[in-house]
Amino acid sequence: MLLDILSGDVFPGEYVFFLLACGAAWIAGKSCAQTWRSLPVLVFYILLLGIGVRFIHFALYGAVMFSFKHYLLDTLVLIAVASFGYQFKRTSQMTSQYHWLYEKTSPLTWRNR
Repeated sequence: MLLDILSGDVFPGEYVFFLLACGAAWIAGKSCAQTWRSLPVLVFYILLLGIGVRFIHFALYGAVMFSFKHYLLDTLVLIAVASFGYQFKRTSQMTSQYHWLYEKTSPLTWRNR
C-alpha cells in the first residue's frame, strides 16, 4: 500500500484507507500500553493487522495479496505508528499513576524526580 502511494499509482480511497490503518495501529498501541502488555505482544498484533491491511488492499483495490516487500513496508509503518501510540500512553500512565516517582519531560518520555 505504501509503495503504491509513493509511486503515485493509487485510487483516492487508498489514502483514506492508509490513514484508517494507521489509526488502528495507534489505537492498538495505546490499548496494549493501557493493559500493561509488552512490546512483543504489540508487534504480534500489528503483524496480524498487516495481514488484514494487505487483504483489504487486495480485495478493494486489486493489489497483489502475497507481496513480501509490500507487506513488510506496510507492517513496518504500522509498527512505528503503534509504537508511538504505545509510548505516548505509557508516558501518561507512568507520570499519572506514579506521580511521586516520575515527571513527564515530553509526550513520549519521563524521568525520575
